[in-house]
Amino acid sequence: MEWFGDLVWNDSVAHTVLLYCVIIILGVFLGKRKIFGISLGITFVLFAGIAIGHLGFTANKYVVDFLRDFGLILFVFFIGLQVGPAFFSSFRKGGLSLNIIALIIVILGAVTTITIHFVTGTSMPMLAGIMSGAVTNTPGLGAAQTALSQMMEKIPGAEIPEISLGYAIAYPFGILGVILSMIFIKRIFRIDLAKEIAAFEEELHPSDTLPEKASILVRNPDLFNRSILEISKSLKPGVVISRILHNGNLHAATSETIIHENDIVLVVAQRSLLEEIIGTFGTLSSMDLASDPGQLISRRILVTNGDVVGRSLGSLKLRTLYNINITRIHRSDIEIIASPGLRIQMGDRLTVVGEEKSVMLVADQLGNSLKRLKEPNVIALFTGILMGVILGSIPFNIPGVSHPIRLGLAGGPLIVAILISRFGYKISLISYTTTSVNLMLREIGIVLFLASVGLNSGAKFVPALVSGEGFVWMGYGALITLLPLLLAGIFTRAVLKTNFLELCGLLSGSMTDPPALAYANSIAQSEGPSIAYATVYPLTMFLRIFIAQILIVAF
Repeated sequence: MEWFGDLVWNDSVAHTVLLYCVIIILGVFLGKRKIFGISLGITFVLFAGIAIGHLGFTANKYVVDFLRDFGLILFVFFIGLQVGPAFFSSFRKGGLSLNIIALIIVILGAVTTITIHFVTGTSMPMLAGIMSGAVTNTPGLGAAQTALSQMMEKIPGAEIPEISLGYAIAYPFGILGVILSMIFIKRIFRIDLAKEIAAFEEELHPSDTLPEKASILVRNPDLFNRSILEISKSLKPGVVISRILHNGNLHAATSETIIHENDIVLVVAQRSLLEEIIGTFGTLSSMDLASDPGQLISRRILVTNGDVVGRSLGSLKLRTLYNINITRIHRSDIEIIASPGLRIQMGDRLTVVGEEKSVMLVADQLGNSLKRLKEPNVIALFTGILMGVILGSIPFNIPGVSHPIRLGLAGGPLIVAILISRFGYKISLISYTTTSVNLMLREIGIVLFLASVGLNSGAKFVPALVSGEGFVWMGYGALITLLPLLLAGIFTRAVLKTNFLELCGLLSGSMTDPPALAYANSIAQSEGPSIAYATVYPLTMFLRIFIAQILIVAF
């Protein structure tokens, strides 16, 4: 059994792989166990790493540091790819107000941390670690560690503080604190969840804006012998004429199609517009063209051709070239009425109506290859990571700050991922990945990072708690967690009258806290918290990473 002892205790590649596998398996398994209905999720990998490190197991420092940093890069980069398309649109309409509140929560957390530093004299590097744990922001910890390492390199013989200890101690209450804030706000405002859910669903999906079809008999003389292009100019946006029955023959409607008396047209439009449209054309027909396709077929075609990504529907001229009609687009489980100005994204599903041969030609042009969609764009992904690492390494000088700021291995890849997911098609960088691939790579990245941090911190974690200093840090973390959440949460509900479901997502997103979001989703049984979470998450993630570095270099 000597070989087994060598595997367990002697430093080698196999020994390192063994440690990481044990830590990740143990952490993920225990993270799924619920205590009082709450689970720490994948973050328990950190505590599994601390336990293994406390028992005396070690691995090569350079290997551990590499796996920690590479895991962090994978995690933030694929988060950026996921949230990038929605990042810029999140500032429109109600998203702007949610992001402003999230910004206030982030600033209040930083102010609380700085106040604790000046009042208690606790070192700012350790408080930066405590703050990252208190707001459950792992990339922020990574950014703070990177900034601290760069500063300590210039001081010969200086020992780098193990700020991940503060992170690990503050993290559990960071998760619990968000949930406690939700419960507190729900009780003091006596919130009725059923009413909040109903109000949110009506606001999110108003019944009068849902797409609906109608077969209309043309009786209006003003429309006789006019093309659909001419008629469409007088209609409101979002109205699509899909099919036309003329002299018993059913055709796909195109912009050049001429409308005649007693033709029957199939119109797709918002429910609120249908009555007006029926009055414009004539009367509702007893014949349902949607259920009587005749020679036409309707197919959902998948966009997988990178050459058409980012182009508008109008610029492709599919209706003119193939005599077909595109009625709806399905994107991320959302149905959108097609319009000429709508830009196509990789993975869109277009509902195309026309003759079978024409529809097949459109499918060839758009790609329609599920296999192609599942193939990762490896060159684009690693080009993005390369650009992110370069961007993260560029120093930025800020007046009044003695050391330059770097976006680091967390901020650089995150920003580049957000940009190429939205604009990459303009430079032929198609970064699309399926949801499952994105989630897998993110999870691999975060477990490597957490296992590495835990393994490095294990030997010092228990002594910090036993000395009593750890409990003081825990109190600081609780203050950093609760004070911003309660102040902003009460104001948002009392003054802005924000729906409770959105408020739960806002609080979870401002703390980048997936376990809290899971709790909010379980009590809401609605997509409300997730939508608000996704709205504020990109900006919050960037600010958490940036502020963690500012605290290190400025104080």
